[in-house]
Amino acid sequence: MKTSVPAVAVWGKTAPSHSITAVMITDDQQTIVTGSQEGQICLWDLSSDLKISSKEILFGHTTSVTCLAKARE
Repeated sequence: MKTSVPAVAVWGKTAPSHSITAVMITDDQQTIVTGSQEGQICLWDLSSDLKISSKEILFGHTTSVTCLAKARE
């Protein structure tokens, strides 16, 4: 049985800035990936009725994320 765990964002009174500089959609068209000027990568769920909800935010880059690419299998 697949268990669903909702994403939880933890930050202070305001969310971190995420000025989008790169966008990619996965082959299954269920996840959008965005890169930001602030160096973050965000994963977003895309439902069949085109509703977008946050999934994960990844920190660690020290410069802007200006390009996203799918890794080969």
